[in-house]
Amino acid sequence: MCILKRREELLRQARSQPEEVVDRLLEVEKEVRNLLAKVRHLEDRVALKSANSSKPPSSDGLAKPAPRNLREKTGRKPGGQPGHPGHTLEAVKKPDHIQIHPLQTCPCGQCHGVSLANQPVLDYERRQVFDLPPLNLVVTEHQAEIKQCPISGLTVKAVFPSGVNAPVQYGPNFQGFTLYFFNQQLLPFDRLRQTCLDLFGQPLSLGTLTRTNACAYQTLAPVESAIISGLIQAPVVHLDESGIRVADKLHWLHVACTAGLTYYGVHGKRGSEAMDALGVLPHCRLWLMHDHWKAYYKYDALHALCNQHLLRELKFLTEEHRQQWAADLSRFLLDWKEDPRTKLGLDEKLFAQAHARYKAILRQGRRSHPRRQPGQGRTRQEKAANLLDRLEDYDLSVLAFLIDPNVPFTNNQGEQDIRMIKVKQKISGSFRTLSGAQGFARVRSYLSTCRKQGRNLWDACYHAVIGQPFMPEIPSPSS
Repeated sequence: MCILKRREELLRQARSQPEEVVDRLLEVEKEVRNLLAKVRHLEDRVALKSANSSKPPSSDGLAKPAPRNLREKTGRKPGGQPGHPGHTLEAVKKPDHIQIHPLQTCPCGQCHGVSLANQPVLDYERRQVFDLPPLNLVVTEHQAEIKQCPISGLTVKAVFPSGVNAPVQYGPNFQGFTLYFFNQQLLPFDRLRQTCLDLFGQPLSLGTLTRTNACAYQTLAPVESAIISGLIQAPVVHLDESGIRVADKLHWLHVACTAGLTYYGVHGKRGSEAMDALGVLPHCRLWLMHDHWKAYYKYDALHALCNQHLLRELKFLTEEHRQQWAADLSRFLLDWKEDPRTKLGLDEKLFAQAHARYKAILRQGRRSHPRRQPGQGRTRQEKAANLLDRLEDYDLSVLAFLIDPNVPFTNNQGEQDIRMIKVKQKISGSFRTLSGAQGFARVRSYLSTCRKQGRNLWDACYHAVIGQPFMPEIPSPSS
């Protein structure tokens, strides 16, 4: 009944005051559009997952959807493929110990256990057991002789070996052990202290660990300089950054890396101020691979964008907004990624064809998401329009993997190298001091580089402790 009365009132008002009714309808229409846009924005935020955005997998919660991979199915079964060498425990030629198990009586069952004690041995069946020796600290006491000089009458003493500096101290093997587990395996101090107590009967002190890391920080300064020098010469440098807590304040861990080198730096800022201070990017003139963080564009270098990030955004628009151009662009990028011609680099004619197809797909998207024109202000745009702006403005950065075969399709190298700081934060929490964070960054740069160059990290830690760290191999710019 109320609806009918309201309808009659509106009809009377429309006959007597048509202009006011039209104005009100236009206002209501505008309000409805704004509300629909807000609803769409909220629905988009709810639909964002790690698979279709840059959100980390931890943000998905426990009710994760079934994964839908960006890769096409190959038809191969999971696991090792034909021709894969595999890995298994193999016998060694020279074991440390040999135990002979004598055969005293015959077990064949036909001779009633006749004695074989005097029979010659024909051969041995061998089985090897790999195990750890008992874990104990070995204490070596150094005694420097004290004598009297027959000429001067002065009392003199022998010199202790290098590194033997205190009445009681830990040796380089134990210090390397703590350096390895703290910086590589990311054990927090309390757990490392308990580990030392369980394994060796000695509780590690915080002062000992701090001094070991501080000495390693000083020793590894030349290694860090060599890594930075190698990155400046590299044809492609991968970049990423991640927030960390230092002394209860937000800081940033920056990484610059290649397949053979890793550099970590800690700074209170995220942008170009930090990158200038860390001293890598201001000197790079070749390709910088990143995820479109605007501060990177300050540097006079060639810029390549991570296409894996783009594929996730395109997946979101395809699945949530039913944008056909986004599906077409995903297919375009993945097809060229798998094309064998990409590994050699496209010639000018072929790249022009690929570039023309790329721009045609973007024009398809622009039909429903036109570019904002000058004078329209800074009103909120839809995700599709923002992405199209980026794809048009940075088209050569998106297609850099087609221009230069040295440029990879994704920034996976940078993301893999920065990921460990999140693991450390989950295990150990924040850093108490900036010097501690900087020390961890330098030691971790050394260990990551050693790992990439095939070094044993246990040996790498030992050599860092004795002041003889491994120096990284720096590829020549031509290679």
